[in-house]
Amino acid sequence: MLKNKFTSHHRFSVGSAVLIWMFTFGSDVCGAALTEAEKKDIGRSVTKLFRATRAVVSQNQKLINDPKIANKGLTGEVVIKKAWDNYNKSSNKESIDVSLNPLKVEIIKSFEQATSEVMTNAQPLINKPGVGFKRFLPAIFARHVADSFNRIMKGRAFIKLTAPRNFIRNRTNRPDSWENNVIENVFKKDGYTKDKPHTEETSHKGKPGFRFIIPEYYSESCLKCHGEPKGSTDIAGGKKEGGKLGELAGAVSFVLYEY
Repeated sequence: MLKNKFTSHHRFSVGSAVLIWMFTFGSDVCGAALTEAEKKDIGRSVTKLFRATRAVVSQNQKLINDPKIANKGLTGEVVIKKAWDNYNKSSNKESIDVSLNPLKVEIIKSFEQATSEVMTNAQPLINKPGVGFKRFLPAIFARHVADSFNRIMKGRAFIKLTAPRNFIRNRTNRPDSWENNVIENVFKKDGYTKDKPHTEETSHKGKPGFRFIIPEYYSESCLKCHGEPKGSTDIAGGKKEGGKLGELAGAVSFVLYEY
């Protein structure tokens, strides 16, 4: 249950407008107290932010792997700001309305905290002079952020980057039976609407919750490591999956527990 009290001042651009959150709250809100629409809104926002944050690492791979630049300037604060820029560009001027949903604020701020933690811990690696490829890839970054977020949320919410089982490289990202069923029988179904999330009230790790999963598709930057020719070695030493532009590549899975 949320019992903490804090004041948040979070400012970010939405198209040409600027939205400022300024509020103070104390709350006992939990997932079970929310409407289905509110749960979907939280799932949509945090998974989109996850995508937007991971994209920052992808967009800065050349910088991260430049052995001649010591201080890359990719602090947690910078990455979070760039992530919100990505979020707003992909949202078609959509804003986040947090004024009536303190649990949403808790989740978004926890995700920002997780991102900041991961980037702070990564500074010695990404800023190490004289070293080229750092192995600090978007998928690795995403796994660390998810682990940190899940620890911070302490069983109230959970997030994970997953993929079809034949695309999985790290078994910790392997889809569970529910995720695998959605990926194989919903997202891969002919005519399924691209980027449409799937939601369901069902259990996760033995606890009841609201599950939200949204598909991901291969972009040009993804294909550098996951494209063709299938079986060839990528920059990280892994085997390329032979993925094609626009093909279903994975999913971001989110759970809001009914604690």
